[in-house]
Amino acid sequence: MKLTIVLAAIGLLLLALPGRAAASSVEVEALLGKTAVLLINGERKTLRVGQSFAGVTLVATEPTMATLDIEGKSQTVGLSQRVGTNFQETREQVVTIPRDEMLQYQTTATINGRSVLVLVDTGANMVAISAAQARTMNIDYGIGKPTKVETASGLSSAYAVTLQSVNVGGIQVDNVPAMVVEGAYPATVLLGMSYLRHVKLQEHNGILSLSRSH
Repeated sequence: MKLTIVLAAIGLLLLALPGRAAASSVEVEALLGKTAVLLINGERKTLRVGQSFAGVTLVATEPTMATLDIEGKSQTVGLSQRVGTNFQETREQVVTIPRDEMLQYQTTATINGRSVLVLVDTGANMVAISAAQARTMNIDYGIGKPTKVETASGLSSAYAVTLQSVNVGGIQVDNVPAMVVEGAYPATVLLGMSYLRHVKLQEHNGILSLSRSH
């Protein structure tokens, strides 16, 4: 009898717990194979096909659109686009990056006027640079805000800085937030979302395209 009462009480408690708020806005920011970067209620989430967040399930992906199940309703959503004003014709800059033998997308970028190898990483919130490489690029990261970041070897000291510019194939973004990590990690500069959110990403047959309209 006591067990029945306890279980009933637990059931009532579970019914009373609030669930995660349903999605009121969804935007497709990037498509990479079977993965999509979505902005759900203003929160950026990377989902693989079949995964869900806040009532949104990624059902399928195509090079330029994603099929989503939003609160039980299937919808096909294209990549976000910037639309010109005053009916002006828009120009689109496109940079293509082939996938390498490590199944990664690496290319050359110009950061603060210096050419460096970068690895496209949609899982990184910000551009990330090792302290060792930052010194070779004359980035005075010591004036940045001290913080801690999680790396493969545990917690490491880091500094939040703002890069003057990041340019990939002519697509330049100014005042880009970045993280400089003490030591030699990451071995290659990570081109994270603080830059990538300014461009449209498409992946098809091992080719990643970065584009931006003017």
